[in-house]
Order: sequence, then structure tokens, then C-alpha cells
Amino acid sequence: MSTQIPKVGAIAVVLRNGEFLMAQRGKDPGRGLWGFPGGHVEFGETAQAAAVRELREETTVEAAALEYLTCVDVVGQGHHYLIAAVLCAYQSGEPTAMDDAADARWMSLKELKSGKYPLSPDVLRVAELAVERANQRG
Repeated sequence: MSTQIPKVGAIAVVLRNGEFLMAQRGKDPGRGLWGFPGGHVEFGETAQAAAVRELREETTVEAAALEYLTCVDVVGQGHHYLIAAVLCAYQSGEPTAMDDAADARWMSLKELKSGKYPLSPDVLRVAELAVERANQRG
């Protein structure tokens, strides 16, 4: 009997001047959807370190992990991910789509809510939580 277990992922939630760094998925699952840059957590790597690494690999943007925001379950046909959402502080760079990202750009919460961009599940919930946490941090 084979045992299937969820894969662990991490996303980098970067907020700069009221805008979030978003990446459009270039591969399945979720091809074409917009979400926070991220990917798999490697063995021996913290989710915070993975979020920063994946951010760099997908967008060339540098940031520092600040804290965990929440976790998101992504369950679909043939896949199950538990994703740690990591609030990150922008350091440098402008988004360039790399690795498995089809596009990358800064977007305001208003743009995310507009319906113009197809979003991955929980993007709005995580974005609103990030704004709340950033305001608390000052």
C-alpha cells in the first residue's frame, strides 16, 4: 500500500509602497493564476528561507523573511500542498519573470480585488492579513 503525504511549500508575501509582488504561474498546478512567488521547501530548509529563495529564483527580487503569516492548504486533482505564507521585507530589485513564473509585477490590493487577474486560492485573504500585520509592525 503506498502512502501519499502533502508536499510543503512556502510563499513570499512582499508588500512595498502599498503594492504586493505577484507572480503568474507558468506551470501546473495553477498555470495562468496569479499568486505570491513561492515553491517547494527543500529538506533541511526552513519555510522562511525557502520563501526568500523562491522569491529570488522566480522574480530576481531580494527580500528578508520577517514572520509567518498563516498556512494555506491547496488540494486538487492529484496534488496536496501545505503552504507557509511568509511576510517579507523588500530589499532590492524589480520583478523579472524567471524559473516557472510566466510574469511578475507589483499589484495593489485594489487591483487584486478588481477581478482583472485570475488569482490562486486564498490570495486575497493572505494579502489582507499581510496589510493588517504590516500596519501592526509600523
